[in-house]
Amino acid sequence: MNRSLVTKFLVVAFFILSSSFVLTSNAAEKVITIRFAHFAPAQNMEGKLMQEWANEVEKRTNNRVKVQMFPGGTVMGMDQMYDGVTKEVADIGFSIFSYHRGRFPLTEVIDLPLGYKKFDTVTKLINAYYKRFKPKEMDDVKVLFLEGYGPGILHVKKPINKLEELEGMKIRAHGVSGRIVTALGAAPVGMPITDTYDALSKGIVEGALFGWGGAFNYKIGEVTKYHVVTAGTAYGTGFYTVMNKDKWNSLPPDIQAIIDKLDEEWVNRVAQKWVDWDMAGKVGLEKMGNKVIVLPAQEDARWAEKVKPILDDYVKASKAKGLPGDEALKFCQDFLKAND
Repeated sequence: MNRSLVTKFLVVAFFILSSSFVLTSNAAEKVITIRFAHFAPAQNMEGKLMQEWANEVEKRTNNRVKVQMFPGGTVMGMDQMYDGVTKEVADIGFSIFSYHRGRFPLTEVIDLPLGYKKFDTVTKLINAYYKRFKPKEMDDVKVLFLEGYGPGILHVKKPINKLEELEGMKIRAHGVSGRIVTALGAAPVGMPITDTYDALSKGIVEGALFGWGGAFNYKIGEVTKYHVVTAGTAYGTGFYTVMNKDKWNSLPPDIQAIIDKLDEEWVNRVAQKWVDWDMAGKVGLEKMGNKVIVLPAQEDARWAEKVKPILDDYVKASKAKGLPGDEALKFCQDFLKAND
């Protein structure tokens, strides 16, 4: 082989090796896109916090991961979110467990009238519950983190100081809150929170049952003047943020580790979100001149006794399905005694 042929061979070999290096390098640097769908408006408290999570993922992975946000229910409704994640309509979804009633029978314990007091307790409890029980009902997704708000408060147009004063009143409530209203002798009326203001102003309902933050942000304080704190019947509302399992398994191990670490930290961040949400709501309602009624312990105990069958029904229903509902309920009650 003459010198000219050797030179040409070396040039071609160098080009092939260089091209191979570039292709390998580009493949290693390929950006992974994760599609995150949720129901919250982009500019409200929840929407902004989810965007912060996305930004943090991108930052900690040195932009190897790009999170594409789809807020405001533009991709799926709240009741479609979980199935949408499992069917790859989106990679991550955020919604509320109670919009899938019956789908998560063990986890329904979180929404029961357990007597929540602090604004961050539901979030702390639902994550502790998940670590303890690892419910199989969520095995088809990767659970990123869970959260919840509460306690539920009774917002009414007239003062309520005794159980008997609730008799026959029409109260906006649904799901577990509707069962609570029924147990207390009132009549639940189901409707979206967005319709509640008009219903109260027109006398269709006489009160509503949900948290401080919701009452203030949906201007319920303009059409109700009294807010009844009933610790014995206070319920929570659980939320999930989950990822498609195949998408999760496709991520490089180091990226999985980064997201896992972030999610552990994020539990405290979302817990504080609900503290801010409910505290701002309570203060805002009080500044409007509305009155907070805290039931005396003896009266509160009467209300708690009325809703106890709801807890018993949960245990019976879950045990009928072969689930440890009694253990889950005791775990939650013990947690609240120690932390709430």
